[in-house]
Amino acid sequence: MRREPEQLDFDRVCWGGRRPGAGRKPGSNPRLRHRSRERFGRGLPCHVTLKVRKDVPPLRTVRLVQEVERTFAIGCEREEFRLVHYSLQGDHAHLIVEAMDRHALGRGMKAIGARLARAVNRVFRRSGPVLADRYHVRVLKTPREVRNALAYVLLNARRHAAKAGRKLSRALRIDPASSGRWFDGWKRTISVVDSSGLSPPEVRAVSPPHSWLLSIGWRDRGLLDPDEIPGS
Repeated sequence: MRREPEQLDFDRVCWGGRRPGAGRKPGSNPRLRHRSRERFGRGLPCHVTLKVRKDVPPLRTVRLVQEVERTFAIGCEREEFRLVHYSLQGDHAHLIVEAMDRHALGRGMKAIGARLARAVNRVFRRSGPVLADRYHVRVLKTPREVRNALAYVLLNARRHAAKAGRKLSRALRIDPASSGRWFDGWKRTISVVDSSGLSPPEVRAVSPPHSWLLSIGWRDRGLLDPDEIPGS
């Protein structure tokens, strides 16, 4: 005999929907939630942060800085995406980029992230994942926001040194693990320390900015003082 189909009652527990205790449990290092990316207009600059895994050696190692510089010089400019500035810290990298829209940003960051990961694995002769999570992005919409982001990225090493209680040098020097050598918005002339074998300023590892905010607009808020400590 054929069995009559049974209709489930609305109050009966069944598969589907949210259930108490269901789903993957968060670990000790929870990942960023996959929120929708912030929408932004055509050609706005963005401040992007990339974190690396805990087993990756420090990004400020001289050989890695040299390799990252070389690979960024090859891939810093795409049709709708440009890497304009960067700085490498111990376990993360700060970038300032320009993208035509959020899709161009996603494609460009995928390429830059892959270049950084391959550079790390080549230099340290390792294999496997390098990046710890999705990148974090903040769209920069005003001259003040752009000026603050430039200071934060190019002077980030000073910020970390101040937070660690280290005495800051008064010598006006560019952070060698940053794109400060190609930045033309310093308030004072500062020296380029070339003892680590890094490229001279005329050999660019970053793209010149194209947006008004990142090339001109931010300057109305004041050129960068190399003695600044961002966020202080």
